[in-house]
Amino acid sequence: MTAVAHGHHDVLVVGGGAAGLMCALTAGQRGLRVAVVEHANRVGKKILMSGGGRCNFTNTGTSPANYLSANPHYCKSALARYTPWHFIEMVERHRIAWHEKELGQLFCDVSSKLIVKMLLDECDAAGVRIHTSCAIERVSLDDDGRYRLKTTHGDMSAPRLVVACGGLSIPSMGATGFGYELARRFGHEVLPTRAGLVPLTLSGKHLERMDGLSGVSLPVTAHSNGQSFTNAMLVTHRGISGPAILQISSYWQPGDALHLDLLPGEDALEWLQRQQAARPAAELQTVLSEAMPKRFAQRLCEVWLPGRASHRPMRQLDPAQLKAIAGIIGAWPLVASGTEGYRTAEVTLGGVDTDGLSSQTMESRRVPGLYFIGEVVDVTGWLGGYNFQWAWASGHAAGMAA
Repeated sequence: MTAVAHGHHDVLVVGGGAAGLMCALTAGQRGLRVAVVEHANRVGKKILMSGGGRCNFTNTGTSPANYLSANPHYCKSALARYTPWHFIEMVERHRIAWHEKELGQLFCDVSSKLIVKMLLDECDAAGVRIHTSCAIERVSLDDDGRYRLKTTHGDMSAPRLVVACGGLSIPSMGATGFGYELARRFGHEVLPTRAGLVPLTLSGKHLERMDGLSGVSLPVTAHSNGQSFTNAMLVTHRGISGPAILQISSYWQPGDALHLDLLPGEDALEWLQRQQAARPAAELQTVLSEAMPKRFAQRLCEVWLPGRASHRPMRQLDPAQLKAIAGIIGAWPLVASGTEGYRTAEVTLGGVDTDGLSSQTMESRRVPGLYFIGEVVDVTGWLGGYNFQWAWASGHAAGMAA
């Protein structure tokens, strides 16, 4: 990695994350002179930390339906032209062993460091220059159509500038709003941003009701705003987390209803009726304790279920009581107060408005030669490798066009 700028380039990429590196290597393979400018001391920091250090680098089930955007059609072109199988081909060419965990999620067998090394090796082979610990002091567009960057490594210029500096999630990794500032400076709308794929917090009596349950995990189906996800929920000291909660957090906002089905895959009333027929002498709390963690079942009975129903034998519960209990188990109401915010969020929702960008090339419709890719754009994927696939696809689209 070089620390010396050599002025003129064909393409300058601001940001050395997943999207920026993919764009750089793609453009470099076309014979263009490319430089990546990264303000942190190393590239690919979010790649390195993802998937518990194993990097959930794509999802084989990727489709436009797995993304949130004010324009749900925007991501279609890039995703269709660079699929998970294209990225898998590169991974296998570099002899990186991988496995499918669940729901199409692909992870490295060994370490996410191998993905970063692969991208850097591809960049190196394509002649891409990478500048780390390189702060940008000024960006300007000259009359001759060249973008000029004044950086701590010297001045650089190019007729094409790609903004790939991510969103606001995980500021401890170096996230800033620089990409949004650049977009606004060049006349682009930036849609309101908020934390996505993030734990939810509880407060007051809602948090008190969960006291002592931290660490308890169980499968649920989380419902909010017409969307639902089935996976694990984890009770934390401050609220709830786990894959199902992280997923629904991108659709939920403070004040919105949130319901959890505590028996995913089952009709709660039919399940209770079966239990009543099979085990008439067993108490409801005992039956529930065998279907979910005991501590959780006990608290559910203490706080949410009607009267003393949970300590009665199943045969004593009449149809109306069973229906009421089923209503709570199948749609357990949880009042969240907020989220853990950007500090722990995996992604940033919102960002550069896609109305101002070409879905084919990621180029600005307002300023020639300016491109926006990856998380800085108003395209946000679900949990499970979808955001990396958007990074690869949008980076490839810009790299082919720049």
